[in-house]
Amino acid sequence: MKSASTTTLPPAKLAANSKVTTSKTASQGVLRPALVLFVSLTVLCGVIYPLAVTGIGKAVFPDQASGSLIVQNGKLIGSRLIGQEFSATNYFWGRLSATSPMPYNAQASGGSNFGPSNPALIDAVKGRVDALKAADPGNTLPIPVDLVTASGSGLDPEISLAAAYYQAGRIARERKLSVDTVHGLIDSLQLRRSLGFFGEPRVNVLALNLALDRATQRQQPAAN
Repeated sequence: MKSASTTTLPPAKLAANSKVTTSKTASQGVLRPALVLFVSLTVLCGVIYPLAVTGIGKAVFPDQASGSLIVQNGKLIGSRLIGQEFSATNYFWGRLSATSPMPYNAQASGGSNFGPSNPALIDAVKGRVDALKAADPGNTLPIPVDLVTASGSGLDPEISLAAAYYQAGRIARERKLSVDTVHGLIDSLQLRRSLGFFGEPRVNVLALNLALDRATQRQQPAAN
């Protein structure tokens, strides 16, 4: 009876097979934790964190989380964060906007990038100065710089108190209101410095014009 023969690999082949097996095991040992980490971070950062931040924002800061929208009589008027163009002489005017193809285009935020010596900037400032003087010829107050220059974002919804006070006389005349009434509206909607020292006192143009409309409506029955 012949004994079963045992096949023995040469030492070189044994070493090679050992290296292949070790390499596969090492790859599996690295790949599995990497996949687990990838999936875990995706769920944590891509699902749990955004939902948690959104939920906290809506619970603690519902107005800001929703875009600081202004709704009047159930109709969306705009946002406190994005300026709107006002050109009628019975409204407060905001800052110039250099966005294209239209002013205050939230999809194309940006400034004119004109330097202080650029002729185009000088012409734009002169044009706005002329428009302000034509709308209120008797106004001798100095024209605030934010009424004749564009903001860096092109979406600035606010003007300085000086810019609002400068326009008060024209607004009062056009609306048949007293200057004191218009000044009162500006003061009542004044936004103070953040934390007491960030930024400058200012007023939101859209909110101010909406308050102006309400004040005019209240004045009409008394005038009749």
